[in-house]
Amino acid sequence: MFSHISITAVHVLDQDEALDFYVGKLGLEVRSDVDFGATDDGGMRWLTVGVPGDKQREIMLEKPGRPNHDPASAEEARELVTKGGAAGWVIFETDDAQRTHAELKAKGVELPEEPTGRPYGIDFGFRDPFGNNLRVTQRR
Repeated sequence: MFSHISITAVHVLDQDEALDFYVGKLGLEVRSDVDFGATDDGGMRWLTVGVPGDKQREIMLEKPGRPNHDPASAEEARELVTKGGAAGWVIFETDDAQRTHAELKAKGVELPEEPTGRPYGIDFGFRDPFGNNLRVTQRR
């Protein structure tokens, strides 16, 4: 029925800050950045990033608001993001978890976990500036 997942969204409070983190620190590339401008319902910025070379999957850095949320729901979602209660998940794969960890650390990414052996490979986790859970996995 489906061929693949193309876009997954994570909530962010500031799309420019998210862009700096996901592109500037994690090394992703901007796939789309479209400002739909101010409208009666608040407008929207469609912002997606992806891993260089992987053209099938994108992460939408979504600020809660229209058209997906009415104003009250958007405010509730932003409050949950602020508290870490609306965090999404993104799992990145790498060929070398140790090297990736060192590169991210050198770029100033806060990494509370060291790469650790697991039954499925080696991985470590951290959070983006908005509380979204990110993991890096080197599969066996």
